[in-house]
Amino acid sequence: MSSNNTISCIIVDDEVSSQRVLQRFIDDTEILALEKVCNNPAEAFKFLQLNPGVDLLFLDINMPQQSGLDFYKGLTHPPKVIFTTAYPQYAVDGFEVNAVDYLLKPIAYERFLTAVHKVLTLNSDKQVDTGFLVLKENKVLHKIAVDTILFVEALGDYVKVHTTNRTVVTHSTFGKFLERLPNNFLRVHKSFSVNLNHMSQLVGNQISIGDQNIPVGQTYKKAVLKALNL
Repeated sequence: MSSNNTISCIIVDDEVSSQRVLQRFIDDTEILALEKVCNNPAEAFKFLQLNPGVDLLFLDINMPQQSGLDFYKGLTHPPKVIFTTAYPQYAVDGFEVNAVDYLLKPIAYERFLTAVHKVLTLNSDKQVDTGFLVLKENKVLHKIAVDTILFVEALGDYVKVHTTNRTVVTHSTFGKFLERLPNNFLRVHKSFSVNLNHMSQLVGNQISIGDQNIPVGQTYKKAVLKALNL
């Protein structure tokens, strides 16, 4: 089902128009892999029995044969779920079963991305283990290979991630973002952390990575020298 780089998902909705909207959104989101579109809970149940590796359900609540909420409560090992419905009164019930999010129809793509990003946040440890981070910048989700990150830079309530081929600015505190990085990243300044695998030299209080010079703060100098066995 899912690979290290994607989240496998299915749509469960009895309305063709809603199915098509979600299909388009999923097709436009690189990290999602649509495995099946189901017209009702019975069809979804059968598919999940045969394919236990599904990561995420986009599940309508108000369906004629069985409500999505009752269907989800009946699953023994349920995937993560994002509920979709045209009826806002179901929102509280959805969150009572630990839904990742609740999307009110008609769904906007930006709101859809916010919900998907919540799934990724829950999986943040797994993302590092598999060698990728998924970062949200404005209305786009970027899949970044951790080993391509040169250094990261604090920008107030945002973090600027410098990679070998692009930069991405994502909303996060610096400390929380650093927790997602593996041990080869070293904080060298209150506003910078570098990937030691890309470091070329240390001259005075500056580390060189490619054509970039990163300042080393006095508070961090001792830790830098220790990390470099100096």
